[in-house]
Amino acid sequence: QVQLVESGGGLVQAGDSLKLSCAASGRTFSSYAMAWFRQAPGKERDIVAAISWTSGSRYYADSVKGRFTISRDNAKNTMYLQMNSLKPEDTAVYYCAAGPLFSTVRAGYNYWGQGTQVTVSS
Repeated sequence: QVQLVESGGGLVQAGDSLKLSCAASGRTFSSYAMAWFRQAPGKERDIVAAISWTSGSRYYADSVKGRFTISRDNAKNTMYLQMNSLKPEDTAVYYCAAGPLFSTVRAGYNYWGQGTQVTVSS
């Protein structure tokens, strides 16, 4: 079992920055691929970014490329999402996820956090 807890969400204005954190406990964090997903009201939960256990592979959704950066610190059992130049369309609940293999689809992850709300006002 892996337990995941997100933090760092909040209400910001367009153009601002936020940094989300995902703290993991349980089985060896470093052996899992990790990802951030987000879900806006009435929409599907979509991938935002993913990172392999070595950080050697990273994926970004087209909508966040150049603005968001995913990273992880295996020594601290923590994953991060640095979000810059935030837009109102980034408003969503952000979830962190862990899975056995690097994947860009929701089905590839079997552990999920409870989510943290990010709201970007125009």
